[in-house]
Amino acid sequence: MAGAAAFLAAILLTLGRVAAEEAPSKQWQAGAYSFSDELGGFRIVGVSGAGTKDDPITIREEMNSASPVTMVIRTVRPIRPFDYSGRYANGFLHVRIEMLNNSELPWIEFEFELQEQLGKASVFGDGLSFDQRRTDSGNIWSESFGQYSRAFEPYDRLLFRKGKIDHLDSASFNFMITDFTPRWEFFLVQDPRIPSS
Repeated sequence: MAGAAAFLAAILLTLGRVAAEEAPSKQWQAGAYSFSDELGGFRIVGVSGAGTKDDPITIREEMNSASPVTMVIRTVRPIRPFDYSGRYANGFLHVRIEMLNNSELPWIEFEFELQEQLGKASVFGDGLSFDQRRTDSGNIWSESFGQYSRAFEPYDRLLFRKGKIDHLDSASFNFMITDFTPRWEFFLVQDPRIPSS
């Protein structure tokens, strides 16, 4: 009887550990948006800010691989384009991402891609971009990379270059997302690049 009780206790302990590891991802809310790591491959550990230039949404995350991962972004307040009161999703979102490289590989470039539909390239007509209306945006910079380039067709991509993030080092990226036809949900693909040899 005592052996059966010990066996049952071990099973319950194991099931509890598995359930904790498979706990659903959290919806982190800041400003008029929520941010989720529900598609896997990375972990959001904190979110703050209003999404304005003076108070950008700051997303703290940890990447456990050197493969592309996708963040799900949703509006949690009503959409009112060009309303700057801070009470609504308005199509202008200043973002700062603070990322820990826990992939065990160095990153020599880092690319972000916006998608209005998961897995499909964002096109010019959807209004979603990395501040596309400005040729040389002062809203885009990184402390870890010296240069960036943007591609708008057929993708909305932002590539940071001329830098390096070693294993267990952190990096920060700053940019502005504009959406002139705001949607309730869109996606941010994050793609670290490793040395080819």
